[in-house]
Amino acid sequence: MQSAPIVTTPTEPCERRREIALFRYGVIADLVQLEPHHRGLYKQLTEKAARDYTIPGSLRRHVAAETIRGWLRDYRAGGFDALVPRERADVGSARSIPVRVVDLLCQLKDDTPGLTIPGLLKLVRAQHADVVTDEVKLPESTVHRLLARRGLMKKKPDDPTSNDRRRFEHENAGDLWMSDVMYGPKIRDAGRLRRTYLIAFIDDATRVVPFATFAFSEGTVCYLPALEQAVRRRGIPKRLYVDNGSAFRSKQLSVVCAKLGIALIHAKPYAPQGKGKMERWFRTARMQLLPLLHPEQLVSLDAMNRVLAAWIEGEYHHAPHRSLGDEAPADKWARTSEGVRMASADLGDHFLAEQKRNVQKDRTVTLDGVAFEVDAALVGERVTLRFDPARKPDKRTVEVWHQGRRIEIARRVDILANCFVKRSSSTKNLEIPKGVGADIPDGLAMRELVDGHNDEDLF
Repeated sequence: MQSAPIVTTPTEPCERRREIALFRYGVIADLVQLEPHHRGLYKQLTEKAARDYTIPGSLRRHVAAETIRGWLRDYRAGGFDALVPRERADVGSARSIPVRVVDLLCQLKDDTPGLTIPGLLKLVRAQHADVVTDEVKLPESTVHRLLARRGLMKKKPDDPTSNDRRRFEHENAGDLWMSDVMYGPKIRDAGRLRRTYLIAFIDDATRVVPFATFAFSEGTVCYLPALEQAVRRRGIPKRLYVDNGSAFRSKQLSVVCAKLGIALIHAKPYAPQGKGKMERWFRTARMQLLPLLHPEQLVSLDAMNRVLAAWIEGEYHHAPHRSLGDEAPADKWARTSEGVRMASADLGDHFLAEQKRNVQKDRTVTLDGVAFEVDAALVGERVTLRFDPARKPDKRTVEVWHQGRRIEIARRVDILANCFVKRSSSTKNLEIPKGVGADIPDGLAMRELVDGHNDEDLF
C-alpha cells in the first residue's frame, strides 16, 4: 500500500519543510545518478521501502516504494525544491487520532511495556475519560501501528551483524569523494599561538585531491568554502563520504549537498576503517608536506597554503601511486573524468548561509553584531538573511528574502547620517535639512528611506 504523502500547514516553519525535504533527498540520494529506467532500480526501491526511518513530522516508520519513486521523479523534474512538501488541502479538518490522545497512549505504553493493546485502550479510557471521549475512535490496528512506529512494540531480535570488511574502489573520477580534517601546526596570529586545521578532500577512484587548505577552524564556516573551492576545481561529485563531526552534521552542509545533487554519506561511528584512503593521505601529508613548512612559512595561513598547493599540484598529483598500479593520480583523473559534472555559474548561491530574523520597528535587523536596514514594509515580518559566512561581518553582502522571494540587498545602518534625518510637521515625511546634505558621509542615502513608504511610527 502506498504511504500517504507528508503535508504541512501554511504556518508551519520553513525549517520543518526543509527538514522533510532533506529527509526525502537522503532516501533517494544514491538513486539520483541512475538512469530513469535503470535495471536494478525496482530492487533498490523495494530494499529502501523495507527499512525503518525516523520521518520528520510523521509517526510513520516506513515509506512505500512508489512514494520513493515519486520523490525521485520529482527531484529529477524540479531539483531539491520539488521535494519541499506542499500545503495541506484539509487545513482545519479533524485528524484520525488527536495529538493529545497519541501522547497519552505512548506514555502509558512506555510506562507499562507488557500492556496489551486492548488493555491499553481500556486503561486510557478509564483514567483519561475527559480527553478520550466516546467520540474518539481508537481501532486496535491503528493504535498498534502507531505504537510500532514509535518503537514501543516488541520487535524481533535484529539479525546478527558481521565485522567482515572489504576493500572498495570506485571506477571513475567523481563517483565518490572522501573528506576529513587533520590537526595542523600551531602558528602565531595576532600575538598568540593558534592551532591550524587541514581540511582536505580526496577522490576515491583517482586519489586526486580536489582541494585542501589550512584554516583556523574545523567548523562549517571554514569547511563550506573549502568544499566550494573543491567543486569549482574538480566538478560536482556524486557522493561525499564524511565522518560524524559537527561540521559534517550541519544542516547547511546537507542543504548544499542536496541542491548540488551530492549524496552525503556519514561513516559509521567509531569505524574509521571506511575512511582509510583519507587517513593514508593525511599520513603522506604529515611525512612529506609538514617537513617543508620551515619557520619562514609558519607565519600565516596564506604562506602555509601556498606551500600546500605547490606540493599537491607539483609533486603529489604526478607521483606514481602504488594502489593505482603505479599510475599517477593526475593521469588516472585525465583518463576517467569524462563524466564529471562541472559546476554552473550560480554555484556560489548554493553556499550562502541563512539566518532568520524579525524586522524591528526601526526596520533593522542585526547579524553578527552589525545592524542592517531593510524595506519598511517588512517591519514586524520574519525574514531570511542570506550571506557569505566566510566574509567578515562588516564586509558582507546580505540578501533579504521573504516568503521565498528575494526582496533586496540589506543596507548597513549609517548612524551618523540618521542624525540629519527629520520629519516634516506638515507632510509627516522624512527629509534632510538644507545646508547639511554635504556633511553626510558616503553610505546610506537617506532619501531611500522615504521612497514609497510612510514611516510615521519610526521616529
